[in-house]
Amino acid sequence: MNRYSPWQYIIVTASLVLGLVYTLPNFFGEVPAVQVSPVRATLKVDDALLARVEGLLKKNAILEDGVFLDTAGVKVRLADTDTQLKAKDLLQAQLGDDYIVALNLLSNSPRWLTAIGALPMYLGLDLRGGVHFLLQVDMRAAIAKKVEASVGEIRSGLREKRIQFTGIARNGQTIAVRFRDNAARARALSHISLFNPDLELKEAEEAGELRLLATLKPEAVKRTQDSALQQNITTLRNRINELGVAEPIIQQQGADRVVVQLPGVQDTAKAKDILGRTATLEVRMVDEDNAGPAALQAAVAGQVPFNDELYYESGGVPILVKKEVVLTGERINDAQPGFDSQTGEPAVHINLDGTGARIFLEVTRQNVGKRMAILLFEKGKGEVVTAPVIRSEIGGGRVQISGRMTTQEARDVSLLLRAGALAAPMEIIEERTVGPSLGAENIRIGFRSTWYGFAAIAAFMIAYYALVGVFSVIALAANVLFLVALLSMLQATLTLPGMAGIALTIGMAIDANVLINERIREELRAGNSPQAAIHAGYERAWGTILDSNITTLIAGLFLFLLGSGPVKGFAVVLCLGILTSIFSAVMVSRAMVNLYYGSRRRLDKVSIGQVWRPAAQGKATGA
Repeated sequence: MNRYSPWQYIIVTASLVLGLVYTLPNFFGEVPAVQVSPVRATLKVDDALLARVEGLLKKNAILEDGVFLDTAGVKVRLADTDTQLKAKDLLQAQLGDDYIVALNLLSNSPRWLTAIGALPMYLGLDLRGGVHFLLQVDMRAAIAKKVEASVGEIRSGLREKRIQFTGIARNGQTIAVRFRDNAARARALSHISLFNPDLELKEAEEAGELRLLATLKPEAVKRTQDSALQQNITTLRNRINELGVAEPIIQQQGADRVVVQLPGVQDTAKAKDILGRTATLEVRMVDEDNAGPAALQAAVAGQVPFNDELYYESGGVPILVKKEVVLTGERINDAQPGFDSQTGEPAVHINLDGTGARIFLEVTRQNVGKRMAILLFEKGKGEVVTAPVIRSEIGGGRVQISGRMTTQEARDVSLLLRAGALAAPMEIIEERTVGPSLGAENIRIGFRSTWYGFAAIAAFMIAYYALVGVFSVIALAANVLFLVALLSMLQATLTLPGMAGIALTIGMAIDANVLINERIREELRAGNSPQAAIHAGYERAWGTILDSNITTLIAGLFLFLLGSGPVKGFAVVLCLGILTSIFSAVMVSRAMVNLYYGSRRRLDKVSIGQVWRPAAQGKATGA
């Protein structure tokens, strides 16, 4: 009646062993490390790079605790932070600009555990320390950029179809195209409606001049805003990958904000600089008709010519640039720091994609002898990096930008451009830094509170349910083991709310054992034999356990689906804890009860505390 088959004992034993193995890495802590990763995709991460890193460390007498290779690059474990900083400076200097050497933290677990995929949970910002940013996207700039792109598309489309128009201009979010006759306007209306479906068109007449007004449709505005936010999130993720941060948290918050959490980041100033800078590249033509001193002085005084914008070169020299954007940073395939072959100054070498290379070739072919301005925008402010004269058409998609920049500035600009252009500028509106010591204190407090809660529950269960209470406590410990092992196998990020979820799981998991134990007591009060009472207790409590846990699981699933950040982390721990508690309360505890009591042919009593029978049947002594 109360016997498990061998395969059931094997399942329980194997689960406990696997739980122990995958929980172990969390007890070894982390050690300082450096991570070497290539800047370009063409550079390989192979044994040659591993040997090179090992050779440099050995040559300079820097002791390491292990060097290994993975898909991200070469990682080096070091004894302390001082050695870590020395190793970083050395490797960065020796490997040059082709590789990024980032500070990191790695698990200190033995290699045999790592070899079988047993890795520790990632610790969140509140437990590990690091930096938290809240960035806001400038949606008005994203819309303006979309409207400006539409201006270029309309202009080129009308020229291609040979539709006569007298001018095109943007006023805020409205594009106005001017015509001489109704026939040309009608043809333009038909063409723009077909090839620019995002625009809402309206005919108008002002001062006897025929116009066609175009504005973005509401659904196009919404789509542009969503696209800008998602592109910025992707770009931020690429930049953070360049920093070598493990398990960053990058997620949308609201309609125009992005949360970035970088656990374990030690160089927070560098992280802030890279994330806060919003470098986007634009190529425009210089207005040659207004390049004289008089026109520039008037522009500086506020009289900027129509369809021009005033910018300044690196030396503070004013320059008038046309509003029409020839090329943007979206067409960049790669950007690398280097030096100008003629002047020897630091420069950034850019490779364009196929479309970008074609556009650049056509523009340089049509504007030989004229100046082209390359602008770099950071935090909404543009600066002309260089404005060279086009000597001949430039093909092949290779462009160089140089100016008054240092080697470090060239490296940073190339990183930003390589990581992708931001669809709209972003500004850091909130910044929080959590120190490693505070994170360690949070871990200590969280672990202590969980341990105290477990100890109190264990004392109560043993005092109230005797030996069966001991089995319940062991099953509860197995539940915690399974939960931590699952979180480690999933490589989940543990935060303070997650630790609260573990503590809550302990309290909830014991409910199932209480239901089972009380059901056994009821069967004993009813006069059933001990073996029958044990069997009925587990069988009849199963339905109640399942119902109560399913309702909680539903609540946890909705927390996960609708929540974000800490709420979602709490929901993950809660849902996993429910599943492990069902298994441990039913399978593990019953395996121990069956092993201890099931083999006895004659069982007189069960050690489950005092069993009080109704007065008509007399009072039972403790069983």
